Amino acid sequence: MIKYQTNNVTVFQSVLYKTTSLVIRTEDCILVVDPNLLPDEVVEIRQHVDKFKEDKQIYLIFTHSDWDHIVGYGAFDDAIVIASEEFNKREDKNEIVNQIFQFDDQYYLDRSYPLQFPSVDIPVLEDGQELVIKNTKLTFYKAEGHTNDGIFVVVEPLGVWIAGDYLSDVEFPFIYDNSEKYEQTIGKTDKILSSHNIKLLVPGHGTATDIMEEIIFRKVLSYRYIQELRNTISNNLDHEFLIHGYKYKEDQIKSHNDNVALIKQELQLKAKQTHKG
Repeated sequence: MIKYQTNNVTVFQSVLYKTTSLVIRTEDCILVVDPNLLPDEVVEIRQHVDKFKEDKQIYLIFTHSDWDHIVGYGAFDDAIVIASEEFNKREDKNEIVNQIFQFDDQYYLDRSYPLQFPSVDIPVLEDGQELVIKNTKLTFYKAEGHTNDGIFVVVEPLGVWIAGDYLSDVEFPFIYDNSEKYEQTIGKTDKILSSHNIKLLVPGHGTATDIMEEIIFRKVLSYRYIQELRNTISNNLDHEFLIHGYKYKEDQIKSHNDNVALIKQELQLKAKQTHKG
């Protein structure tokens, strides 16, 4: 369903996991980001795009490779695909697609488009990489930590920051890759805000915001969660209090426990390296 809309920007939010999809319409092109999640929701996004497509090129952006973000790829076979170089080089593409099949089988879901891992046309290689489409400019930043293949995208002159699975108001950091890299990614917030005239932040899950103080607040909460979790683990203290403020914590406790296991491994590895040194 549509949760936010202006003349140029439409944010869709799935009923599952509050996962967002984004359609941006400029004079030069149409940008579609992470079309998801249920079959009818993806069809709704495709129909919305078709209303305004005319002769404009569609650019399909994937913020990262989690199955719930790539599930709608097959509905946009006429698009130019943008994702990170790491996304393009993944060796577990079939496994990710199988997660979609398993989800659909579990809930008896049928889709009118094929389920495939996206084939990337324009890989993002580095921070600051730009794609200029006449008067529309996309600036890309690597966003590692949640996964190792994430990207941020800033769309100008609209001032839209596409944040993927970072800076959410409904999720604490889900760290599948590396906690220090996650901190480095959210540490790019100040640079992005100072380098671009950001007017709207759209996270991969939760609520878009046009309030700069809210963006900074989400950054601080993410930092605090990781740093305090690392501290409680190091000192063998209770850490469940860190997710007490989140509404959906009963379902999210597994992700928190996965974070605990990952950071324990990181701390153990660092201790071994220190001992060797």
